[in-house]
Amino acid sequence: PAKKEKKETKAQTPAKKEKKEPAAKPETPAATNTGKQLKREFKNGMEIVNVAMGAPDGKKAEPGKRVTMKYVGKLQSGKIFDQTKGSATFGFRLGIGEVIKGWDVGVANMRVGDKRRLTIPPAMAYGKKGVKGAIPGNATLIFDVELVNVQ
Repeated sequence: PAKKEKKETKAQTPAKKEKKEPAAKPETPAATNTGKQLKREFKNGMEIVNVAMGAPDGKKAEPGKRVTMKYVGKLQSGKIFDQTKGSATFGFRLGIGEVIKGWDVGVANMRVGDKRRLTIPPAMAYGKKGVKGAIPGNATLIFDVELVNVQ
């Protein structure tokens, strides 16, 4: 399971469950430029929207690197099911399955300071089972994420 850098006594929502249905590999996204926000949509329902850009020369999140994030996780209804609070952050190694597939895909190639909104379909999140008491089965999840550091 993933570990938070600052200890908190709550569910670690982006952490991967032991057994999960295989997620469909995202296809080449259809990129649409909506003003300053670049939106990428995948055939499986995944959406990545660049909300804010950090420094163009900032460290880049690449597979195998340890990334540190701030995030808010919401259901489509708007109900927040998990978030980092205050100065708390969440860290994981990118691209190796420590977190749900939607995070591995959605955080890739971000630069420190970048903010994105990830809309993650159930197949790339928690699937039919969901997370008892927090996320219903077959839920599409919305995460507002910010890349804080890359190591």
